Amino acid sequence: MLWKLELDEEYFRIYDSKKMIAGYFDPDYGDIYLKENAEQIISSMLKNHDKISRGMIMVPLVKFGLFDRDLDTNISNVQENVSRVETHIQKWNSVLSEINCEFHSVRISHTDQDMLTITFPILFSQPTSLKKEELVKELFPTLDLLQKRGLL
Repeated sequence: MLWKLELDEEYFRIYDSKKMIAGYFDPDYGDIYLKENAEQIISSMLKNHDKISRGMIMVPLVKFGLFDRDLDTNISNVQENVSRVETHIQKWNSVLSEINCEFHSVRISHTDQDMLTITFPILFSQPTSLKKEELVKELFPTLDLLQKRGLL
């Protein structure tokens, strides 16, 4: 799978090989002391390809297939969806454990009320330039693991 990053203000959109959004990467720009100048400082860091050591990844966690205004189904279909969601969440538990992720946050997707997203930290193997190509190299192992486990 070929991953691609596109800068969108202060974060990056993560695209898969089909040019579909797979998630988002929010770099940790460090402590910015003058909050009123944060936008300017971050812009400068991006332009200068400053190095960072970590950030946050946000990807879809699970789509329920239940919370649609036009839902008209039966109990069997609801049970199948709940069972599918439970299996999917078990896969996530396994991966979070495997990557030693102690902290994560689950929220309702801002684009789809029927989907949950998960945000978790990623620590780079070394300080990495804020260049798309360099960031992709550090994100690749995690994104590839999620893709191979059927989570992306």
